[in-house]
Amino acid sequence: MRVIAADEILAESFRIIDAEIGEHPFGPFEWPVVRRMIHASGDLDLARLVYCSAGAVAAGVQAFQAGIPIVTDVRMVAAGIQAPLRQSLGVDLHCFLDDPEVERAASARGVTRCAWAMQRAIASFPEAVYVVGNAPTALSALAAAVRRGVARPRLILAMPVGFVGVLESKAEALSLPVPVIAVRGRRGGSAVAAAAVNALLLLAQEEAAP
Repeated sequence: MRVIAADEILAESFRIIDAEIGEHPFGPFEWPVVRRMIHASGDLDLARLVYCSAGAVAAGVQAFQAGIPIVTDVRMVAAGIQAPLRQSLGVDLHCFLDDPEVERAASARGVTRCAWAMQRAIASFPEAVYVVGNAPTALSALAAAVRRGVARPRLILAMPVGFVGVLESKAEALSLPVPVIAVRGRRGGSAVAAAAVNALLLLAQEEAAP
């Protein structure tokens, strides 16, 4: 039995996705990002749920080409981002969830650790690519910081998953005057968010933004 190489499996997976989705509303610069999100989740419905604001993919690519750092809400998102690819572009990665001060401050203020970790991240990296793949409270904290002029995201990936606060936090993100890639509705998750980042990193490495 012939062993199938990983790149062959990926190429065949992309062929199947292209064939099963057929026509879609995404441009040639957006589709590689959406297709990787579908591949990571096995969820063809993402073709109708993913929203890219005008120029959002180009903004992410340009940010990574300039070495702008990534901030994630949780460790699972950070773990899924390909380190060699990120490092080849000189892009740093930050997640403040394990900071002991975050746990103490969140408990004292009666907020979630993810929300306070996001505020801690914004204080250190006001200009970043922010990736939220789990915690709606982190996305709401980021949106509030943008409205106050404290955070200046080069791109927001708004992909928290679940039932409490998810729709509301995504609506907040989509109302912001900054580039956003989002999964509408209750779907999303760490794997989908990390896949989107990896696709943007690949585009940044392989081709120039339009």
